[in-house]
Amino acid sequence: MTPRWICLAAVVLSGITSVSAQAATIQVTINKLVYSPAEVTAKVGDTVEWINKDIVAHTATATNGDWNVAIAPKQTARLVVKKSGNIDYFCKYHPNMKGIVVVTP
Repeated sequence: MTPRWICLAAVVLSGITSVSAQAATIQVTINKLVYSPAEVTAKVGDTVEWINKDIVAHTATATNGDWNVAIAPKQTARLVVKKSGNIDYFCKYHPNMKGIVVVTP
């Protein structure tokens, strides 16, 4: 085998054996004024998706001010998490609705 073919074979084999990390989508359902599950775990780059099954609008508003996601009735809204930490959130319209996103690096 020529050095060129050896190099090409090494590149091909390394592509076959490498596993790429893909971002995940974590779903939270809103039903009867409750986030379910109330606590989810995600990694930086993952997407949190809120599915609003209620007939009223909600938000997912971070208590630290990092994000505010509006979720229309019977709609879905998404957020890509950008930094690690425990992020408490609530609904601006229904402050008794509370959740937490635990984000790891």
